[in-house]
Amino acid sequence: MRRLLAKNLLSRPLTEAPPAADEASLKELAASVTRAARRRLGRSLAIREVDAGSCNGCELEIHALNNAFYDLERFGLRFVASPRHADVLLVTGPVTKNMRQALERTYRATPDPKWVVAVGDCALNGGLFAGSYAVVGGVGDVIPVDLHIRGCPPTPEQLLKGLLALLEGQRRPAVRS
Repeated sequence: MRRLLAKNLLSRPLTEAPPAADEASLKELAASVTRAARRRLGRSLAIREVDAGSCNGCELEIHALNNAFYDLERFGLRFVASPRHADVLLVTGPVTKNMRQALERTYRATPDPKWVVAVGDCALNGGLFAGSYAVVGGVGDVIPVDLHIRGCPPTPEQLLKGLLALLEGQRRPAVRS
């Protein structure tokens, strides 16, 4: 027991090094997102995240957007608890049979105009889970998707760039019933 304790006290932690801080590009991205949100909506962008059956890899990256390093709120973006207050549905994972109805109801509860962003490779076509008896398919098989952010999982920077592309898009979101 003492040997194991001494070994653990003298060994280095097995964690990864933090990402290199590219503060200048992050500040530039923040300013671009803030300007685009104010121009398109006149206020900050409200995001509702929906897990439609993912492995939680994408959720970890989405939650990283709220940590002190990325600080999503400084970009003029915020997560909301209710789809009734959201401008964007950020949907992760393949849509499972058990989550299909919940996703459809969340989509209907989100006021028009709205955007739907499918996050990750699984949200495109089911990814690794495609063909499973429990999976309906990608997000686009259930509700209309305005933007797809690729990656398994996409990095927080890719998520921010995707949201910026959504805000700077030429067309406004279509009003759907």
